Amino acid sequence: MTHRTIDELCEELQKRHDESHSGGGERSIARQRDRGKGTARERIDKLLDPGTFVELDEFVRHRCTNLGLDETKFYTDGVVTGWGLIEGRKVYVYSQDFTILGGSLGEMHAAKICKVMDLALSTGCPVIGINDSGGARIQEAVDSLNGYGEIFYRNTVCSGVIPQLSIIAGPTAGGAVYSPALTDFIFMVEGTGIMHITGPAVIKAVTGEEVTSEELGGSMAHNARSGNAHFSAKTEDECFAQVRKLMSYLPLNNLENAPEKAVSDDPYRRDPNLRQIVPTNPNRSYDMRDVLKSIVDDGDFFEVQPLWARNILTGYGRIGGKVLGIIANQANHLAGCL
Repeated sequence: MTHRTIDELCEELQKRHDESHSGGGERSIARQRDRGKGTARERIDKLLDPGTFVELDEFVRHRCTNLGLDETKFYTDGVVTGWGLIEGRKVYVYSQDFTILGGSLGEMHAAKICKVMDLALSTGCPVIGINDSGGARIQEAVDSLNGYGEIFYRNTVCSGVIPQLSIIAGPTAGGAVYSPALTDFIFMVEGTGIMHITGPAVIKAVTGEEVTSEELGGSMAHNARSGNAHFSAKTEDECFAQVRKLMSYLPLNNLENAPEKAVSDDPYRRDPNLRQIVPTNPNRSYDMRDVLKSIVDDGDFFEVQPLWARNILTGYGRIGGKVLGIIANQANHLAGCL
């Protein structure tokens, strides 16, 4: 029996690694970029601290033989998973790869997501999902649906224990839309991020109404109308910056304190501007954001859901470097009434 040399084995490993990093191929990646979207790994690299990502299960492939799927196998099975750092703090992440079978979820795809969720829960670290998926992989039938069930179960188990963040960076349709709705915060990219259970074609067939994907489940639909999303960004880079900033206010888990930050802003200072902002006349309006920015450290108030229920402001800030959650009536919209 002839054994391959170490050099030959290393060459084979590198070949598989290169194939894994090629996603669904050059043409698929080109189409992804033409839509203004990054690849799964590019997104992870922009989200995490440089050089900190450690990938898990890179060479996993599906084992389905239905409907000719045995002739279409890709490493990663359409989702890149692992862990890395944000401002030096550990987070687990998964990023769906739309260039591979449309980012559809099958048995192995779901198993990889479940694994990082289990690791995040057992180590007390946040989990961040970058969603870009056409939904269930119909060739895998019940195995796909079971995979969604396993993810939903973990969403509920993790709730209140570790932060769960969802980034909607592409179509998130059908079964794929439920998991983000079970997480703590949803970020959407304008123009590319879409969340809906059924698409425009089904709506037209059932109701006769014509509606675009953006109108049905785009960023503004969920940030300003339904309230399902919490942040809207014009670009992926802006979205990742929002995620990183939110993480600076959140504890890693329910047993840890939120991160403190060294500030030069004196918590005992007086701000005479407050007397000018808040009127003595109860019939006059004012912007509560101006009040909050005068109070918190360095005027840095990070608002959550700024486009929805605008009569109330919610968000995060710091006083004396310590994080606080903020709820405030917004006087200049519906007089701040609930």
